[in-house]
Amino acid sequence: MKIPVIAIFDIGKTNKKLFLFDEDYKIVFERSARFLETQDEDGDTCENLESLRLSVFDSLHEVLRNKQFDIKAINFSTYGASLVYVDENGRPLAPLYNYLKEYPIPLKEQFYGAYGGEEKLALSTTSPILGSLNSGMQLYRIKYEKPELFKKIKYALHLPQYMSSIITGEMHSDITSIGCHTNFWDFEKQDYHDWVYKEHLAEKLAPIFPGNDVMQSTFPSENYLTGVGLHDSSAALIPYIESFKEPFILLSTGTWCISLNPFNNQPLTKAELDKDCLCYLSYQAKPIKASRLFTGFEHEQEGKRIAEHFGYAVGKHRTTKLSLAIIKKYLPKGSLAEYFDTLNDGDLNFAEKQMEDFKDDLEAYHYLIFTLVFKQYKSTQLVLKDTSVKRIFVDGGFSKNLIFMNLLAMVFPKIEVYAASMAQATAMGAAVAIHKHWNTKPLPTDMIGLKLFVSSIKN
Repeated sequence: MKIPVIAIFDIGKTNKKLFLFDEDYKIVFERSARFLETQDEDGDTCENLESLRLSVFDSLHEVLRNKQFDIKAINFSTYGASLVYVDENGRPLAPLYNYLKEYPIPLKEQFYGAYGGEEKLALSTTSPILGSLNSGMQLYRIKYEKPELFKKIKYALHLPQYMSSIITGEMHSDITSIGCHTNFWDFEKQDYHDWVYKEHLAEKLAPIFPGNDVMQSTFPSENYLTGVGLHDSSAALIPYIESFKEPFILLSTGTWCISLNPFNNQPLTKAELDKDCLCYLSYQAKPIKASRLFTGFEHEQEGKRIAEHFGYAVGKHRTTKLSLAIIKKYLPKGSLAEYFDTLNDGDLNFAEKQMEDFKDDLEAYHYLIFTLVFKQYKSTQLVLKDTSVKRIFVDGGFSKNLIFMNLLAMVFPKIEVYAASMAQATAMGAAVAIHKHWNTKPLPTDMIGLKLFVSSIKN
C-alpha cells in the first residue's frame, strides 16, 4: 500500500531540500543538496538557476521510482526578494541576481526623486529602504540599465513562482512574495503602487494566483496538484495561524530574528519603519506586522570571538543552563523589562566589550545573550504594543538556547513564552496552505510541539 504524500521543495540560500510529508504531516522522506554559486555578468555571486531546475527534476524522478510513495501534490517555499526574468516560454533570460547586490546610488535617487521621496514610498509600501532587497527595485534597474533585456521579458517571477512554473508550465505571481518588502504593493490601496503602473512594470508581473489553490502539473506525464509557491517567512507562519486562534507573536529565529504579529493591523508608522519594521502579506492577503534583527549573525560572530579568546570549540554553550547569579550582576534592582525600558536602543552592545572584561567564557556568553535579549525585547515590543497578544512562540535556533529562552520569559512576564518545535516549519507551511486539495484527513493538532518557559526572577 503506497503512502499518500505531498512533495515540498524548501529552497534556502544555502540548503535546498525536498521533503515528503504524509497525511499526518510527518516527514517520511528527505533529500538535501547544496550547489556551487555562479556569477552574474558583473562578477557578483548568484544562484545557479540551471542546477536548481535540474535538481528539482532529479529529486522528483527519484521519488517517482520509489514505489513506497503516492505523490498527491507538490509545492514550494523559497527565500524571497529574488526575481527570475523569463520569456514567453518560461525560460530564464538572465541570472538570478543576488538580493545583496549593491544598488546604484544615482538610480536610487532617480527613483525616489520621481515618486515622492523615501519616507512616502516606504510608508505606503511598508518597505524599509533596502536597495536590491526591495525586489521591485531590481526590475526598475533592469528597465533603465538593460533596456534590451527588459523588452524581452514576458514576466518577472519571484523565485517560488518560477519553481512552480517549471512543474506546471503556468506563470503566476503570489501575494506572499509581492507583499514582502518589494516596493511593489500599496498596502492601503491593496493593489500595485502607482509607480508600478507609471513605469509599465505591472504588465511584467504575472497574474496573481491564490496561495491556497492548486494547478495541474505537466511533469512528467501524470498530473500532480501543484501550489503556486510561497515566500518562506510567510510559509513558516501558516501552521501557527491554522493551529492557534488566540492572538500570538511568532518569533522566527535564524540568521535574522523576525517577530511576526498576524494580529496587528495598525498602519506602519515612520518611527517603526526607521527601526526596520515592515509588513508582510499572509497567503490569505492579510497584513502581518513584523520587526527584524540580525541577531543570529551577531550571535555567530560574537560567539566565535568568545570561543577564540577562551580557547574552546564554538557551540560549547548551546545547551548551557541559565545562571541567575551571573545575570544579576548586570541587572539592577527591579524586573528585566523595567531595566530595559530605561535604556535606549544602542545602550547594550556586546561588540563594544573586551574579553578581558569577563572572568570566564560562561560569564561572557551570558552577557552576549543578555544583550541579544535586550535587542530582541526592543524589537518585539514594536509589533507587540497595543495588541492583545498573550503568547510568544519562538522557533528556529534560539528556541533551543536555554539562556535566551529563560531571559525572554523574564522580560515578558505577563506573556506565555514557548519554545516551539516543528519539523521544517517553512516546508510544512507550504504543505498546510494547500491541505484541502491533497489531504483527506483533518489538520493534526500536534503539528507544533510547545515547551513553556517561566520567568525565573519575580517582579
